[in-house]
Amino acid sequence: MRSTVRTWRVFRSWTMGLLAATAFAGHGLEAQAQDAAGGDAARGAQLVYTCFGCHGIPNYKNAAPVYNVPRLRGQHAEYLVLALQAYRAGERSHGTMHANATSLSDEDIADMAAYLAGAPLQPVANPVGTPPEAAQVCVACHGNDGVGIAPMYPTLSGQHESYLERALHDYKKGGRKNPVMEPFAAQLSEADIKALAAYYAQQRPALDIVTPAKR
Repeated sequence: MRSTVRTWRVFRSWTMGLLAATAFAGHGLEAQAQDAAGGDAARGAQLVYTCFGCHGIPNYKNAAPVYNVPRLRGQHAEYLVLALQAYRAGERSHGTMHANATSLSDEDIADMAAYLAGAPLQPVANPVGTPPEAAQVCVACHGNDGVGIAPMYPTLSGQHESYLERALHDYKKGGRKNPVMEPFAAQLSEADIKALAAYYAQQRPALDIVTPAKR
């Protein structure tokens, strides 16, 4: 047990160094994502009609492989911009999302993200439960309670457990490209992945589904 804890502490130190080293390289992406803060949510509400077929249905599942599609309401708009850009560029492996994103301009993405996010979740003082050992690394970006500490980092609080597992598997196997998440996920055992997903899924307040704007 002590050796496992020591391993994660060492890896956390390495991750913090990697975050610092990649901060300058990611400055352009961060600035681009921050433009989403000024996205036109009203226009975005008119563009997201195709999203409701998956993200607007409680507990809706991806067909193959089977996992819950992510909850988006309460997420950082800036992160949603980066995610949609990654699907558009093929940096995330998902046929339907790639096909949808390829038709979107940067303006479309910013406006849709502004609407889908709504009001971002706020961190709380006391997380639910005891974080697993591997979470020692996660807190650097996702906080103790799963609320991303910067707008470009995703909030995990209350996200579907099966979706979090799938995302970590994708980072581990190369289905998602990210200079920090890929080496982190490569160190995770199946037990680590399940423990992390279960921990962040139980956090509150929770992300929610997106519902159509009232007319």
